[in-house]
Amino acid sequence: MVKVNNAVSSKRRVARREHFNAPSHIRRIKMSTPLSKKLKEEHGAKAVPIRKGDEVKILKGKFKGVVGKVKKVVRLKYAIYVEGAQGEKSSGKTFEVPVNANHCQITKLYLDKDRKEILKRKQQAKQDKGKFTEATVQQQ
Repeated sequence: MVKVNNAVSSKRRVARREHFNAPSHIRRIKMSTPLSKKLKEEHGAKAVPIRKGDEVKILKGKFKGVVGKVKKVVRLKYAIYVEGAQGEKSSGKTFEVPVNANHCQITKLYLDKDRKEILKRKQQAKQDKGKFTEATVQQQ
């Protein structure tokens, strides 16, 4: 098999090292979560980085089917905390259980100015993908 990109290693140990030592801005992108079908059609994007305030549905694991707001995003642990996902100790106290961002689906986005701009940019890039006009062909 021929290596396609020389900048990316195919070694397991290197991939793991880069994953666990990734800086925060890379972890944000890695913690992207898929959107629901309705939101995909509305915003023209498959997935967006998760953030506090989004409403998610858990698709895998012990809390499968739980719908709730994202309380906290911990990039260091690659984990999110959802309102409905709680465990119980033997003493009766409840505690928050971390959930993998890839095991969720965003059902309602928390939209602010910056997030709207990101979605608009993604939608524009999708529309322009692979399309050439006569002007751009003549410039090349």
